[in-house]
Amino acid sequence: MFTGIIEAIGVVAAIQSAGIDSRLYVKTEKLSLDNVQLGDSIAVNGICLTVIELPGDGFWADVSGETLSKTAFNYLKVGSRVNLEKAVQATTHLGGHLVSGHVDGIGKIIQRSDAGRSVFFKIKAPDEIAKYIAAKGSITINGISLTVNAVNGSLFELNIVPHTLTQTTLNECYAGNFVNLEVDIIARYLERLLLGDKASQEQASQEQKQQGLTLEKLADFGFIKN
Repeated sequence: MFTGIIEAIGVVAAIQSAGIDSRLYVKTEKLSLDNVQLGDSIAVNGICLTVIELPGDGFWADVSGETLSKTAFNYLKVGSRVNLEKAVQATTHLGGHLVSGHVDGIGKIIQRSDAGRSVFFKIKAPDEIAKYIAAKGSITINGISLTVNAVNGSLFELNIVPHTLTQTTLNECYAGNFVNLEVDIIARYLERLLLGDKASQEQASQEQKQQGLTLEKLADFGFIKN
């Protein structure tokens, strides 16, 4: 678990392909690894990775094929700068919001423009996760805990203050770039809880709806009375 408060900017020092998987070596620069052990978690651009080696100036981590297919990892290259955050401890100050490090989708930056001393971003989220993004709610962009200003369909807007720009890689992001998105974890669980006992029937219901006309659809249009 993380907070979305970036502790340092690291640099991708090596990427090794291993079939459908990869291994990533990140130099952590100003991020101290004194209290990090093998098996610990570190978020890299919002992706929770497990430390498998500690050479001294950074760490190695395995990146699964699932992660490669669901995140913007494939846009990283040797030399890319990345946002880093170590997993929270019991004494960690929760300055952002609860972040799992499990990316929900890849967003695309549609617009970047100056807004006084801040920078305005407009980002398009995948349609399937747009419903979880709310105005004045929390969202994680490349591991950074941010507040959504406004939402219009699958588009949402952010204003990034100077401090966040200087302490993260957002100042290096422009229109056309892709970013990792993680929606508020509470929204995810709330949706599932509201389904109640229907949660286990969700897949069957989805398949039934795809088959065309159903009793549920007829009831929705008033042709069947309860």
